[in-house]
Amino acid sequence: MTDSNANATTGRSATIQRATKETQIDLALDLDPNSAQLAARSIEVPDGFFAHMLDALSKHAGIGIRLEATGDTHIDLHHTVEDTGLALGEALSEALGDRTGIVRFAHAYAPLDEALSRAVIDLSGRGFLCLRMPEPLQQAWVTQDFPLTLIEDFFQAFADRGRFTLHLDMLEGRNPHHVAESAFKAAALALRQAVTVRPGDSSVPSTKGTLSA
Repeated sequence: MTDSNANATTGRSATIQRATKETQIDLALDLDPNSAQLAARSIEVPDGFFAHMLDALSKHAGIGIRLEATGDTHIDLHHTVEDTGLALGEALSEALGDRTGIVRFAHAYAPLDEALSRAVIDLSGRGFLCLRMPEPLQQAWVTQDFPLTLIEDFFQAFADRGRFTLHLDMLEGRNPHHVAESAFKAAALALRQAVTVRPGDSSVPSTKGTLSA
């Protein structure tokens, strides 16, 4: 497998092109989009439910995303979902730069009817995911093409390449769609807080003086 990436950043934005034998991804991310840019966000992936989750992530994180992703979906969705997470993480890390002045730590809860999820984020410069879901849901499928376990694959890739710690707990839920959506929304809300720039503070929020080394 070959993996070539071209990255460019301007301010708190980044573009990623990822091409392998399994997937082709073009992604633009903006952490500080204006209203027009948010309204114009575009997500094109080969699965409707995954597109819905990414749209929720973009909307509730307040992040502008323009994404085109294709992949070997004749096998399954795993490569496309995971590689989209990798590209999104790379773009986030690039857009954050040296992480000067960010809030860094954040947490959020998001309900959807009977489902409830909690996300705790640390933009630490180190990638780590701890995900928990109720045991009965571990073998659940949201659709006939999208097992709930793909959520872990996505967030593992996102956290690893985005170089942040994420504790994502699906606390309650019966409907797999509701559980997945509450998890994406909780992660989005926490991310929105964590990437916020603290007014008048240009320091790095770390006692070691860096979040990029």
